[in-house]
Amino acid sequence: MPDDHRRAKAPQIPTNLRLLVVLEEVARRGVAVRPVDLIEALGLPKPTVHRLLQTAEAEGFLQRDLDGRSYGPGPRLRSLAVSTMSSEHMRTARLAILRGVADQIGETCNLATPDREGMTYLDRVETEWPLRIQLPIGTQVPFHCTASGKMYLSTLRPHILRSLLGARPLEKRTARTMTDIDKIKTELELTRQRGYSTDDEEFMEGMTALAVPVVDNQGKLLATLSAHAPMQRRRLSELMSYLPALRKGAEDLRILHGR
Repeated sequence: MPDDHRRAKAPQIPTNLRLLVVLEEVARRGVAVRPVDLIEALGLPKPTVHRLLQTAEAEGFLQRDLDGRSYGPGPRLRSLAVSTMSSEHMRTARLAILRGVADQIGETCNLATPDREGMTYLDRVETEWPLRIQLPIGTQVPFHCTASGKMYLSTLRPHILRSLLGARPLEKRTARTMTDIDKIKTELELTRQRGYSTDDEEFMEGMTALAVPVVDNQGKLLATLSAHAPMQRRRLSELMSYLPALRKGAEDLRILHGR
């Protein structure tokens, strides 16, 4: 009865806005959403929600999650989000923040966003050192063996994480890559507790990396800010000394995107 009362009180959503509101709700939650969740949250009739989801899926704005019953952002919605974050005004301010962090650390800094198959580099400021690791904008890297990917994985709900890690065999990129799911979960729990993640030659031999989350005003992860360096120049223990600079950069980015 209380649920019925709450739905009756919910404001009517104009027909021409319903699909947009469904997409907004899926994006806001940041996890795969079941139709029943949308029905309860938006107060729309069950047939309407299912019809809107079918349309959004057919057009590529949403896609089925691994369980086949819930929905998450599809390629067109993810592309829209990246395009919005890459607008000229926003990108100019964002690059200024990245450049400031890179100058403090003296190493390349990256901003990466989660995609369905891995983390994608959205922005990057290169070190001035001639010896550098080439991972250009648009590069997609795995979740399980990169600092940015592990930072993202640490924010997922247990059942989503379990589905993602178990969907396919995890590639062993180097001798130090963790592929045992229980060991990865232990690492992710540590990442959650300390608020940063590391890559100690797990993705690429001779490379170390450190990442922190960039969150929105509700604390939901938008992206990761990371620095990486060749081990010939900085071992992970040395890179760790710049954690405050990365965290300050992440906070500046949060403020920028929260305006």
